[in-house]
Amino acid sequence: MNWLDPEPFLRGVAWRGTSGRPLRADPAQLGRLPLDVVERAALPVGVRLEFTAEGASAVEIRYRAEVPEPSQPLAPLAHTFSVWTSERQVAETTVPPAGEALVRLQLRPGTGPFTVHPPQAVASRILALRGIGGALRPAPAQPRWLVHGDSITEGWWSTRPAHAWPAVAGRALGLDTVNLGYAGSARGELATAGQLASLPADVLTLAFGTNCWSDVPSSAPLLYETTRAFLALVRRGHPRTPLLLLSPLPHPAAEHTPNALGATLSALRAAMESAARDRVAGGDNHLHVFPGGDLLTPEDLADGLHPNDEGHRKIAAAVAKALAPHL
Repeated sequence: MNWLDPEPFLRGVAWRGTSGRPLRADPAQLGRLPLDVVERAALPVGVRLEFTAEGASAVEIRYRAEVPEPSQPLAPLAHTFSVWTSERQVAETTVPPAGEALVRLQLRPGTGPFTVHPPQAVASRILALRGIGGALRPAPAQPRWLVHGDSITEGWWSTRPAHAWPAVAGRALGLDTVNLGYAGSARGELATAGQLASLPADVLTLAFGTNCWSDVPSSAPLLYETTRAFLALVRRGHPRTPLLLLSPLPHPAAEHTPNALGATLSALRAAMESAARDRVAGGDNHLHVFPGGDLLTPEDLADGLHPNDEGHRKIAAAVAKALAPHL
């Protein structure tokens, strides 16, 4: 079979750089964003291949990746690709790290649709794909879901990209998930709100705020106003799009500990929820508030902050239930 251009098969792409590489921030507006957002936006988190298969028993993928220098800690990290249907994982293949390589993934009988999750940490870029023994076709388009948040949204401590809560919820709801989670940031940057407003979307979820307690702290009144401004800017591009605000998830060490501006995470969470509810009271009938403070238990946290796979599953189930009536 001939090699196919991956472009029609790619999902979860927000923007593209000058070289065609998927980016998770507008390349024309990078100068308005903090450096930590720009760095995380360069990783293709959530970008995947989706296709149907007509008689194909496997898919082969040519890809390119950034391989660290041998002295770097992640240099030996193998590259893992997984194939999913909407119900379950079909196959997984791990190959040695390489700057450019080919991987083959077996498909189960049937037409699919199938989703291939490539490795993310090595900034993998799909060059071409082909079916073995049959034809591949791009999967039908799905409603587009923009998900903005921090490292938890990006999927930290999930064991695979497919286990991150946006990926799990997207499969359950039949959505094209665009993951705009930025580890270490997502503090209500208004430039990000403007970029979200510029992107096409059928549904949106905002899940920021946890990092407003730590390195770049907010007070509760400041986060209230930041949330109001963030929502107002997003609504300039999406005035009636269903929008779910998920307030910060539990972080036991921060819940009742004041930050440098005297705010506990509990107080910051309440400020975000209050800002969103005030906007609903003002007439935004398509905005929905989901309090995150009781969503997880300490047993769901891998390191006291980031969810393990079970924690990600719980977030996904709760978000999917909250969004489903509005799709």
